[in-house]
Amino acid sequence: MGFGSYDESEQQDVDADFDDDDAVESEQNSHQGSIEFENGASSDELLDRLQEIKDDDG
Repeated sequence: MGFGSYDESEQQDVDADFDDDDAVESEQNSHQGSIEFENGASSDELLDRLQEIKDDDG
């Protein structure tokens, strides 16, 4: 058999009969809330640190 030819005997039967009871609702695990993170550094300090990192790599 050549590349790309189709042989029906090579196909497998897959049981795709799903019950609604087995399905997962997309809203089932939704979460609402917020998160806050404070690292204690100012924007200027972070930008200075970023520049140091870039200078070290170059």
